[in-house]
Amino acid sequence: MAKKSLILTIGLLFIFCGLSVAEGEHKYIGVKKCSMCHQSDAKGNQYKQWLSTAHAKAYERLGSPEAKETAEKAGVSGNPQEVGQCLKCHITAYGADGSLLDSGFKKEDGVQCETCHGAGSDYMAMSVMQDRDKAIAAGLIMPTEEVCVKCHNEESPNFKGFNFDEYYPKIAHPRP
Repeated sequence: MAKKSLILTIGLLFIFCGLSVAEGEHKYIGVKKCSMCHQSDAKGNQYKQWLSTAHAKAYERLGSPEAKETAEKAGVSGNPQEVGQCLKCHITAYGADGSLLDSGFKKEDGVQCETCHGAGSDYMAMSVMQDRDKAIAAGLIMPTEEVCVKCHNEESPNFKGFNFDEYYPKIAHPRP
């Protein structure tokens, strides 16, 4: 009997610990929610800046004849818009559990805010974003070269080198 109680107690402990970890994970909210606060010119219009980059069109470009040709040459079989080897760098949250994707999240948005800044559910509130330390504690990532080279690396069939200091200013979107 004591053995059964011990097993039951340990089992319940694992269940409740697992639930608390799952509840602590940040959800991906999607670029539309980010744009609600980040599209005013007075605040730097980060959304407009993102729209002008290749990141915004990363998923769409996987549907092009060029992407299909590149995939074929790289030995990737199947539609690039459906193959993990391509999606891991052409959409945000590739491989994330569906429970971590908010209803407004769309893979078609490509490489959006949360790819570089982290899932936004817990830092999106204005009261959190106004305090950088609070936002970082809530999951905000301030991108570094290490974030970029997760995709901009030799595993990419189109890789031609990556110079962070040269490329980052092209996508930078600071608040004025």
